[in-house]
Amino acid sequence: SPETEAAYEAALAHALDTGSEILASGGAAIDAVEAVIMGLEDNPLFNAGRGAVLTETGEFSLDSSIMAGDTLNAGAVAGLSNIRHPISAARAAMENSPHVMLAGEGADQFAAEQGLEVVDPTYFFTERRWDSLIRVLERRGVEAPAHPLGAAQEDELSMLSFPDDRKFGTVGVVAMDQTGTIVAGTSTGGTTAKRWGRVGDSPVIGAGTYAANGVCGVSATGTGEYFIRLAIAYAICARIELLGETASEAADHVIHTQLTGLEGDGGVIVLGPDGTPTWSFNTEGMYRAYATSEGRREIEIYEYNEGAF
Repeated sequence: SPETEAAYEAALAHALDTGSEILASGGAAIDAVEAVIMGLEDNPLFNAGRGAVLTETGEFSLDSSIMAGDTLNAGAVAGLSNIRHPISAARAAMENSPHVMLAGEGADQFAAEQGLEVVDPTYFFTERRWDSLIRVLERRGVEAPAHPLGAAQEDELSMLSFPDDRKFGTVGVVAMDQTGTIVAGTSTGGTTAKRWGRVGDSPVIGAGTYAANGVCGVSATGTGEYFIRLAIAYAICARIELLGETASEAADHVIHTQLTGLEGDGGVIVLGPDGTPTWSFNTEGMYRAYATSEGRREIEIYEYNEGAF
């Protein structure tokens, strides 16, 4: 609906404002990426943090990753259940642990020990995502778990009309700061009614997130199983580095030839080696936006024209 579209556009505009302010004042790309994703994780419009989708058993399992292009250092967390900001947990894993990826109870424990905010899992709950879960379980013929809050609740999304987007809404940010450092980050609740501890591409470095100075920064969204199999984020960067393709050419080839060829769906946001922004997707739309230091700014949801940058 027009109201829903306006809400997403406002959220994207706020994200651009947040990141642009940090970068314009000389701030680091990693701080901009974390701050913007934290804001998106708190916005129930998106499938990350508050507003994340639920697992088959009515729980939350949150994934995130971040990568710094100057050092190739990276951090990721999978299966978080009670940490308000998964992106901050991913950054902490990168900076304060010897590991790249932490998962499950151990990831929750590590994040709490780092002083990150712990919340009751019901913090992430929205009635919209509960309704999506019930629809999927009905199609599967699976009995629904008990409502986490006891009964249906009205919230700030109650007046908006949404598509049945049971697996999309992952958030991602890529930024270049004044030193030329590129950082990429991604955060998601995964897919509605996922089972068996399923983990998608968002916390997998090279699949859902990748960054390398002078080459690219990529964050991905879509059906993660395909992004993992194709190592999509790294594949785009490799084409830029090894074949000399532009970021737009590389992204379009990987998304429209390789991903589409496997009948996968989704898209990417990309920064090229000089910070030029681009994106590519094979779905009807993708919530996306960019802002540059020259004052260019664009917010889009639906179709795009290839080569528009």
